[in-house]
Amino acid sequence: MKQARTLTDKQLKAVYAHCATRRHAARNRAIVAFSFMAGLRAKEIAALTIENVRDEDGKIREEFVLSKEQTKGRKARRVFVSQKLRRELETYFRDVRLRDCCSALFQSQKGKAFTANTMCQLFLNIYAECGIDGASSHSGRRSLLTNLATKGVGVRVLAEIAGHSSIAITQRYLDANDEQMRAAVELM
Repeated sequence: MKQARTLTDKQLKAVYAHCATRRHAARNRAIVAFSFMAGLRAKEIAALTIENVRDEDGKIREEFVLSKEQTKGRKARRVFVSQKLRRELETYFRDVRLRDCCSALFQSQKGKAFTANTMCQLFLNIYAECGIDGASSHSGRRSLLTNLATKGVGVRVLAEIAGHSSIAITQRYLDANDEQMRAAVELM
């Protein structure tokens, strides 16, 4: 099975710019941000609740735990929320008035929680509208892990971020790109 395409910074900027011009702009930007900045799967993004990301005082958490029911591997894991992702969430919460802390963080046009499948479809539609072939809901995960590896983050840390039980799985996510190869040959 062919792997999801990793996106360049230019392509990711185009995705964000595209989202800003469409209905549900803040929601879609936040969804894309969870994929590219936290490495969450579509199923995990769809399963997020408000209480996952907001504390009792309404402040965006710096980290939260995905329950085993929310993950693919049925194993709970911590998710770290970067400053950039927190800013996206703050924008989202300003734009959308969600009340019940137990409700889905992201809701479809029909006001219901996304399913894993509808979340995957949202990603496919966004990428198709941007003219990016080969991208899917996994593109954010692959791009995040590849970018972090390029910056020298170890595979063990990458596996924890991705929620993988084996570094062998994580290594399959990593793309070798021109930037990495140039840097590698310069080491000689």
